[in-house]
This record gives sequence, structure tokens and C-alpha cells, in this order.
Amino acid sequence: MPLVATKYFGNKDCVEESVFDFPFGLPAFENERRFVIIEAPDHAPLVFLQSITAAGLCFPALPIQVVDSGYELAISPEDLEALELDPDRQPRYGSEILALALVALRDGSLPTANLMAPVIVNLQTRRALQAIRRDSGYSHQFPVQPRNADKACEGAC
Repeated sequence: MPLVATKYFGNKDCVEESVFDFPFGLPAFENERRFVIIEAPDHAPLVFLQSITAAGLCFPALPIQVVDSGYELAISPEDLEALELDPDRQPRYGSEILALALVALRDGSLPTANLMAPVIVNLQTRRALQAIRRDSGYSHQFPVQPRNADKACEGAC
């Protein structure tokens, strides 16, 4: 079983089936295309999107429905095609996709989540991308409520 070197979690075992492929990378990190999700029970429901090749590249994230239980997907047909999903309808949480909101941690203030550009993972193909919304219905700095943030974000990467 291959090991993934991480800055924050040491070396972690990683099976190929747990790796997500980002064919376009992430904005500002276009060359980083393979990530794995690390779950740390002490920080649940927070998860960590860890690069396979860059030990120091780790993004804290929350399942989007933890941040906003009423969140409505608006993934473009082009992004749905890139994810190898039906471009004529929005996919279903949990059974078809995993949707994560990247979290920003700022000193002295509550963390915020990027609901304007969630990370979407096709659970069958493991293809993923950051789907930037075309509407302005959500913010890239959506406040994470204290009940979700207190325990989860303490000491996170």
C-alpha cells in the first residue's frame, strides 16, 4: 500500500481507490491533480483534501450540507460532462457526488466556507473539480456557524 507524505498528518497509507483525480487541477494549483481525503476524528465533520504529490498542500473542507443544509447545486453542464455525469440534471448528494466547501481559517474570526465554488467529486469515477457557480447566490466567504466550527477547526491545517 503506497504512503502519502503529509505535512500535518505524517505518512498516511493510501489505496488507489481513495484517490480523486482533478483533471484540471484546482484554481492556482493547476498542476496538482491527485488528492485524497483525510478524515481526522478529532476534527469531524472537517475533512482534509491532501495533495498526493505536495506534502504541504492540504485544504480543510466541510461537507457542503454541514455548512448550509439547504444548499442548492448549480453545476454547469460543462462541469457535469467533465465529471462524467449527466449534463441535463443536477446530481444527488451522497449517492452520486460528494460536495465539499473549502474552509478558510483566519486568526481572530470565525472560519468561512467557499459556497461559490464547491469541490464536486463523482463517487463512481473519482473525477473531481472545483465547480465555480455562474450565479451569485452564494458567497466565497460564507460564515461557518460556531456549532460546526468550534471543535472541527481547532488546530486544523
